[in-house]
Amino acid sequence: MKAVILAAGYGTRLLKDLQGADEQHLQDLTGTPKPLLPIAGFPLISYWIEALRGGQDPIDIFIITNELYQGKFKDWAKNYPFVTVISDGTSTNEERLGAVSCLQLIIEAFSIDDSLMVIGGDTLFYEDFHLQDVVEEFEVLYRGNNQANLVLSYTCKDDETKKYGIVETDESSRIRAIKEKPSPPETASRQADAPIDEKDAPGHFLSWLVTRRPVFSTSIAGRFDVGNLESYRLCNKYFQENIRKLNYLQ
Repeated sequence: MKAVILAAGYGTRLLKDLQGADEQHLQDLTGTPKPLLPIAGFPLISYWIEALRGGQDPIDIFIITNELYQGKFKDWAKNYPFVTVISDGTSTNEERLGAVSCLQLIIEAFSIDDSLMVIGGDTLFYEDFHLQDVVEEFEVLYRGNNQANLVLSYTCKDDETKKYGIVETDESSRIRAIKEKPSPPETASRQADAPIDEKDAPGHFLSWLVTRRPVFSTSIAGRFDVGNLESYRLCNKYFQENIRKLNYLQ
């Protein structure tokens, strides 16, 4: 298995928030890509690296970023010789390729023909998350069908369905449909997989995939998607308070 961490976004919302923040230490983070933001003293992306290299078998890790931030990621990656950093070739937010195109670029550039774990570089999960448990669940599915896929989902509130892609599963947890930002009456499911955006839209890919391959869902308690200053504060506070109980660094 190999891992790809998607880190090619420009963080325009968060950049504006940091520039307007009252606290100097937050203003000082201006120009820092979201995956390198400090979370309880560690760069956000480092939690994923530690979790990935904590498995029994070594794993190749690829990080795709952009021309603007490539140097910062390469400086950070000097501590991780098993991590490969690649740029998507863009320099502005308007040029960005989007998650699916970035994933395709990585697969083609490194001729990847292997199971692939895809991670959002600005995302972290709650303390119930154990990466090894997810890997083992996937391996069971894969042994039964080498076309199987596994995605993570979590329960959202009724009034949040319009923010996310909502997965509808059968009794075996296989995803039968993904509805993009449905209103509450349009679906009985409350299992969200990710916010949907037209250009940066892995949810569209999953909608395509579930009609062609078996895709299963496994639930986690929740996630932090660091997109603005409020979400950054919440994530940082949560990890500060729960760092000893989290499974990323164990």
